[in-house]
Formats: sequence, C-alpha cells, structure tokens
Amino acid sequence: MTRPNRIPLCEPELSGNEARYVEECMTSGYVSSVGPFVRRFEEEFARWTGSRNAVACASGTAALHVALRVAGARPGGLVAVSTLTFIASANAAAYTGADLWLVDSEPATWNMNTELLREEVIKTARLGRRIPNVVEVVHLLGHPADLEPLLDLRDRFGIRIVEDAAEALGASWTDGATNGHQVGTVGDLGCFSFNGNKVITSGGGGMIVTADPELAGRARHLTTQARLAGGGYWHDEVGYNYRMTNVAAAIGTAQLENLSQKLAAKHRIAARYDRHLQSAGVTCCPHASWAAPSRWLYSILVDDPNALVESLDRSGVEARRIWPPLHRQKPYAAAHRIGRSVSDSLYQRALSLPSSAHLTEADQGWVIDETTRTITRG
Repeated sequence: MTRPNRIPLCEPELSGNEARYVEECMTSGYVSSVGPFVRRFEEEFARWTGSRNAVACASGTAALHVALRVAGARPGGLVAVSTLTFIASANAAAYTGADLWLVDSEPATWNMNTELLREEVIKTARLGRRIPNVVEVVHLLGHPADLEPLLDLRDRFGIRIVEDAAEALGASWTDGATNGHQVGTVGDLGCFSFNGNKVITSGGGGMIVTADPELAGRARHLTTQARLAGGGYWHDEVGYNYRMTNVAAAIGTAQLENLSQKLAAKHRIAARYDRHLQSAGVTCCPHASWAAPSRWLYSILVDDPNALVESLDRSGVEARRIWPPLHRQKPYAAAHRIGRSVSDSLYQRALSLPSSAHLTEADQGWVIDETTRTITRG
C-alpha cells in the first residue's frame, strides 16, 4: 500500500452549510454573542438530544463550571469526579472551590466505577462524615457510563449528577433505567464540548442541557455576567463572560445538521478497526451490551503504547496515549482517592487511533496495517 499524507488523530469535517451560515453572520453584523444562530443552535441541540433546555457556552469547560455551580458545587462542598479523564473535568470542579473525590474506573467501559462510588458514599454517610453533594461523571471516549448507581445516590441522599458528555454526543443507553436516553439528559445537567476534535465542532464552545427550566435559567444568568433584566448594568452576583458567539453557533448549527452522518461514519470506522485489530490480538475499544457509544475516538489497549505511538508517527500516523489519571496530576495529587488500580492500568496500556469522520478506507487501512505490523514485530 502506498504511504498516504500524514493522517491526523481527529480533525473536523466542514462540508455542510458552515461557510454560508458564517457569511450570514458577516453580512448581518451579528458576529458576537448577540445573534439568531445562538438561540437556533440551542433549540436544535435540545431537540436533537431530547432535552427540554439548552444553554450555549464559550467552551466545554465553561459549560462544566457553570453546571457544577448550578448543581451546588461550592467552597466547603465535595464533588466526586472520574479520575481517568482530561484534566478540564477536575479543573471545572476546582473553580467552584469544592474539594474533590477522584473515583477509579471499571474495566468494562473504562468509565467511573459508579458502584464503587455508591459503596463509598453509603459507608461514609453511615460514619457521619461528609459525602459529595455533586457527582461529575464522564462518558469517556464516547461510551456511556453506568448511571444507575448514581441515580440511587440521588434518591437516597439528594446528590446531584452532572454528566460530562464532552466526548460522547450521540451516545445513548439501550437497557435498564436509562434505556433510550441520550447521554447528558439523565443527570440534573449535562455538558458537551464543540472543540475542533469532537464529533461536531463550533470551532470552540460548549452546551449545557437540562430538563429543569429553573436550572437552565440559572445557568443562562451566570453565563451572561449575572446581569439583571430590565436594562442598565446591574448584576446580582459574580457571573462569567461565558457566552457563545453567533459565528461559533452558526458553525455548530451547520455541523448539527450533519450529525447523524458523522456518527454513522464513526461507527463504520470503529467496526472496521474492531474487525481487523481483534484478529491481531489487540484489546479493542469497549462496547457494553447496554450501551450505544458514539465511537468518538477509537482507543485500544496494547502492552507498549509508547512504542506503538512512536512507530505510527514514523509511518505518518498520529496516535495519542490517553490522559494520565487525575491522581497522578500535580494539582490533584492530594485529593481523596477511591481506588486507582484500574485507571492506572488503563493508562499504562491505552492509546487512541485516527478517528476523523472523513477518514478514508485507504488511510484507515494504512493505520491498521502499520498497527498490526508493529504489534506483531514487537
């Protein structure tokens, strides 16, 4: 096979109405946070996910920060966070002044071990000690986490659930209490990211979804500098300049129009990786029987991920190890940990392969061949 040009890990695909909608912004002069595409993006995103309310934000991290604050994260409070995730998940919780519990993964889906967290909360509550008032659960790499133990904690203790669905737009559950729901819509609030490498992009940006109109109103208030209605510059609390621009929303709206096709492409790419890499003895991306993952960033487990990343790089392929667990990160090394062996083990072995929605069969064939060749040789 002829070597292709360099194959990126995951880049945006902009083949829809993005240019036309941005031109509308330019022509109308609505390029900042006031403009019709912001509300249109919110309404269409809420409809697509099956949520009642959506609030557009400047970034996925901004969405998480506001959602956590609305959920009750505060100084003196406690937020339980998945330890195997990008650091923005923990940073957003830290912005609120809350203390963190870092929760280990479970091996089946690589997500937060929500059953382990439930056991820890119940045990801690019996001892009369402080328990989390918010859980921030991450749907890692596009695979839904098991939320049923968290629903039990919400019923027992009133713990609110914030879903970090930054990587999982389009994923859903197919069994149990969450059957038929899109990620982000089961917890009290759900958050999404539209960074350039996500399933859809707005160039940057995020979204909060919630079924509760009061929570949505509170989130919208905080993202707009907590400015009071009625004219004038009166503010009733500390808010944030977290609004999405009309230009970003225009791009996001165009991307959302093609979301189904992008997800279908992700599934085709993942199925091909599954088929060829499993036969080479690779431990492939998780897919639980009760879930319909979005297959955002196809990731595998190998014995020596550094060697494979370096070999693929020499072959013109961008691959990337997954993030070090948060308990290994300097800002969170002293945080309370609930388990850690599974996330540490996953970090030692996991890496992600090219997963752009427009990845061609020829380019993917090159990735598969180079991956299997390196593993077989090593």
